[in-house]
Amino acid sequence: MGDMRLSDAERQDALDVLEEHVRTGRLDIDEYGARSAKVTAAKRVSELVPLFDDLPSPRPSALLAGASAPQVPVFQGDNALVRFLTAGAVPIAIILAIAVLILSRGRLLIISVALPLVVAMIAGARRRRS
Repeated sequence: MGDMRLSDAERQDALDVLEEHVRTGRLDIDEYGARSAKVTAAKRVSELVPLFDDLPSPRPSALLAGASAPQVPVFQGDNALVRFLTAGAVPIAIILAIAVLILSRGRLLIISVALPLVVAMIAGARRRRS
């Protein structure tokens, strides 16, 4: 595993772990700065090992046997209003676009066309992440 190349997500996970060690008082700011610079420059998992040898858990996922890359957290709204707005974003945008078109008497046609398209792209991206 020491020869495996690091992904950006694994480097970010290692930086997050270093931040946790600063918060708990195991590293001071100077040590954090030196180690985080080495994490950022690291290309392989083996380069992370000496940076975490003297630190207890938590450990970066790249150093854990059989671990996969850390997952990016996705907001899951429990609020009924958030779920409604997320599910109905495109229809709401279309209704707003029609209202803008009618109220502006056609002068803001570009907004009426662009608004639903932009909202549809954002909603699609959010659905793919979750």
